[in-house]
Amino acid sequence: MYAVVRNYSGNGAKELFDLLEARKTDVETRMQEVNGFVSYTLFRTNDGGVSVTVCQDQSGTDQSSQVAQDWIKANATGLNASPPTVSKGAVILHLT
Repeated sequence: MYAVVRNYSGNGAKELFDLLEARKTDVETRMQEVNGFVSYTLFRTNDGGVSVTVCQDQSGTDQSSQVAQDWIKANATGLNASPPTVSKGAVILHLT
């Protein structure tokens, strides 16, 4: 498995997470359509929020990052949110 973590902070991040929460059904549907999808988590932080996507392989997490970028471009451009800091890598342990 492979994971990608997108950390949103700075300009527009809190507003972006307000929008993500309001539209979470749409976000959920789009992420579940990613090839090799395993799990997706969104959580708030003091200065914005974080998303964590786990897929069967790196191509799935790459696709999830593109889905996230496209969703923000289509739905949240007016927020001028700063791009996320991205970390990704092979999963060592995944518990559910």
